[in-house]
Amino acid sequence: MTTLSTLRKYKKEGKKFSCLTCYDAMFARMMENAKIDTILIGDSLGMVVQGHDSTIPVTVDDMVYHTSNVARSNDHALILADLPFMSYTTLEDAIVNSRRLMQAGAHVVKLEGGAELCEIVSTLAKVGTPTCVHLGLTPQSVNVFGGYTIQGKTEDKAQKLIDDAKAVVEAGAAMLVLEVVPSDVGKRVTEAVDVPVIGIGAGADTDGQVLVMHDMLGVTHGRVARFVHDFLSDERNQSRSVEAAFALFHQAVQEGSYPSVENQFLI
Repeated sequence: MTTLSTLRKYKKEGKKFSCLTCYDAMFARMMENAKIDTILIGDSLGMVVQGHDSTIPVTVDDMVYHTSNVARSNDHALILADLPFMSYTTLEDAIVNSRRLMQAGAHVVKLEGGAELCEIVSTLAKVGTPTCVHLGLTPQSVNVFGGYTIQGKTEDKAQKLIDDAKAVVEAGAAMLVLEVVPSDVGKRVTEAVDVPVIGIGAGADTDGQVLVMHDMLGVTHGRVARFVHDFLSDERNQSRSVEAAFALFHQAVQEGSYPSVENQFLI
């Protein structure tokens, strides 16, 4: 079973680890067979499962339901689950809703923001709830950003990301997710903290890599993000099976062939 201790050990050894989103029991079992290290029950389900145009409509009940589905069929991966939009605006809400996700089977709860989350992160750590803080492009704040845009492009903004990362880790965050930043910023954030950092569009130097399952299987519609690679159609996936695609992703992350230069933002 992959644990936080496992991931901290990987970081010290320079061993990369894999993470995929998952929302149901069948795919969770396939990910276990493929040895995926960590599973994220992401509020991305709002788009890929429910058909919304953002993550904002997702509720805590939705997250509890899908977390339970995954947890029942997983004996291998560390499970992260998102606290959805506006479910942790107060300390009381954060505690109540984190408890629900942990009781549903999550090992770590993920929340989006920066240094302003320190009190919540610290309190949850004290009561035995590990947190993963999502920095960079945070989808729940897409209306603030004005779209899905690259974060940390200037030195001031890059330093703000680094400062936020250090602050939440000092407060007790067990992990970080860093999304859509230039590769050099991903490297700097990863080196600035002693906890595992999972990247998505954050370059090749983060400790782990995560993709939305539907994206890496090539079944999403519309514009495909630069950091996405279709592992189902990859020529190395000779069986063209979903489980083989998961295994290929895991292998590519471990050996460093994903993300390639073409998948990175080199601003």
